[in-house]
Amino acid sequence: QMQLVESGGGLVQPGGSLRLSCAASGDTFNINAMGWYRQAPGKLRELVATILSNSNTNYADSVKGRFTISRDAAKTTLYLQMNSLKPEDTAVYYCKATKWGHGYWGQGTQVTVSL
Repeated sequence: QMQLVESGGGLVQPGGSLRLSCAASGDTFNINAMGWYRQAPGKLRELVATILSNSNTNYADSVKGRFTISRDAAKTTLYLQMNSLKPEDTAVYYCKATKWGHGYWGQGTQVTVSL
């Protein structure tokens, strides 16, 4: 089993920045991929960014050039640096880890972009 705990969400003004963190614990050996997803009220959960075990990254078009996904050397803490935030980035952000085809989710952290 693996547990994921997100942190770093909050209220920020448009144009501001936030850094989300996701700490993985438990059976973290050989994680294949990790990623950030978000879900706004009344909308489906959507992919924001992913990073594979070979460090290849992928971003949703809506966040390219503004968000950066990274992880620590131990590959057990995932980060999402979010710059130039927009009101439409408001959502609950979830961390996901994939291992041998099984997905593990965190509980989510709220990000609100508003004046």
